[in-house]
Amino acid sequence: MRLRLFAAAFAAALMPSLTAAQSPVAVAFRDNAKDIGKNLIAAADVMPADKYGFKPTPAQMSFGDIVAHLAQGNDFLCGSIGGVKAPARAKISATDSKDMLVARLRETFQFCDEALASLDDSKLTAQLPMFGGKTMSRAAIETLTTGDWADHYSQAAIYLRLNGLLPPTAKK
Repeated sequence: MRLRLFAAAFAAALMPSLTAAQSPVAVAFRDNAKDIGKNLIAAADVMPADKYGFKPTPAQMSFGDIVAHLAQGNDFLCGSIGGVKAPARAKISATDSKDMLVARLRETFQFCDEALASLDDSKLTAQLPMFGGKTMSRAAIETLTTGDWADHYSQAAIYLRLNGLLPPTAKK
């Protein structure tokens, strides 16, 4: 009897790690979302409010454009990947205040955490709607999203450096 109880308790204790081991892509994606979210929010905090209109060349996005774009993209991408509807939010624009843009970015990464909480690897091949009416696999959208976040963090880091500021990851 004791052996059965011990075996049952041991199995129950292993369940969270077994579940994670069975969904390595989902775990990696959630971890990436948390890490890059912290870095992007920190970058948005570092840039002074009067520099949110800064762009290195006229053809590039302003810093405020990057933050607004990320916030809008997070709701769509994380909602699509997680299979949940993003909350209805008032529209924002790059010319809104820094406080408003940073708060929205923070909200959307919190939504990502919630939307991705139950994500697992069982539906990586599921076809999901994307921009322009096309569909992509969930795995492809996760990869695209990771790349998009990295691209925009790199962009934000360069903008910070061009303004004499260190990006958050350079301070670690």
